[in-house]
Amino acid sequence: MAANEKPMRNVLVMRLSVLGNVAMTIPVLYPVCKANPDTRFIMLTKKWPATMFHDRPANLKVVDFDVKGNHSGLFGLLKLASQLHRLYDIDGVADLHNVSGTWVIDAYMKFRGAKVARLDREKPKRRALVNHKTSEPVTPIHERYRNVFRQLGYTVPDNFTHLYDGRDWPVSPIVLEKEEGQRWIAISPFSSHKNKAYPLELMEKVIAELSKHENYWIFLMGGGKAEKIALRPIARKYKNVVSMAEVKHKFIDEYALFAKCDLMLTMESANMHLASLVDLQAMTIWGPTSPACGYLGYNQIVEDDIQLDMDCRPCSINGDKPCKYGDYRCLKNISPEYIAQHVVEAVEFNAKNAIKGTKLALAREAKHKSQD
Repeated sequence: MAANEKPMRNVLVMRLSVLGNVAMTIPVLYPVCKANPDTRFIMLTKKWPATMFHDRPANLKVVDFDVKGNHSGLFGLLKLASQLHRLYDIDGVADLHNVSGTWVIDAYMKFRGAKVARLDREKPKRRALVNHKTSEPVTPIHERYRNVFRQLGYTVPDNFTHLYDGRDWPVSPIVLEKEEGQRWIAISPFSSHKNKAYPLELMEKVIAELSKHENYWIFLMGGGKAEKIALRPIARKYKNVVSMAEVKHKFIDEYALFAKCDLMLTMESANMHLASLVDLQAMTIWGPTSPACGYLGYNQIVEDDIQLDMDCRPCSINGDKPCKYGDYRCLKNISPEYIAQHVVEAVEFNAKNAIKGTKLALAREAKHKSQD
């Protein structure tokens, strides 16, 4: 911040979208808060994502809004902006979303004298990537988030480890005790966009292969009635397979489970980012999207991931476009046996080297460098 510039005391931070995008703010926002203790940061998001901000810094306030009620539409957003300014005396805005809804709040706060910085969505670069006019990747979302805070003049360290750094891992009554020699694998077979999900009938074959290992426990992640129904027969069919969709749980229960897991197998979805929040290795299956789209999980390594080298990939930044061939070959052509083998190799490598936590990322990086 310039020497003659008045320091900001209350900064509104906004990311109003889906769970995964909000989860990606945490590895950036927590270090910013800790590095700037004299500023209060007010994080605005939807009600459900707001509950994931565990063990937050003392100067971080998380506020949810009524997206379909009092705060819907133009007048609802203006009402919300007025309430926020009145309650928190906002003098700075870090708009980590940069969409029409946040523009309304940006404009109100700017009118009231606040300094506003917005996320660079890099739309031209995104279009060029998915139209295959370039192979240049989009700037990772975490770096673009940091740039927003830099625009406001803040120190932005890149030193996030996990939510519970320096504290005990959370415990949950629904998470079992892990016995010596067991390998725990979380599998998240769903995504907010169905186009990004590996076919469930093929994922069942992956589970069947993994369940052949007597010491492997597999936890299937899901929520909602449809996912519960889809996972139930799989969990009943194979030994040591548990469907978490059958148990009502909160984020703290997932964090407690993931902290004990050796690896997560996931789609490009919110669970990839939740894994990063507890420093769990996430092996991601990429289909229509790609790590080049900028959404790789924080501190995850692309060499761990599973994807096919195809001329048509990536065809979408968010995975919301239908396959132009109609068969989603980028996912269906990945062999379940290959995925299972990839998982086993990673899990056993980690177990053999007896490393977890932040050392795991360094170990994975060293492993891949040694293979080059």
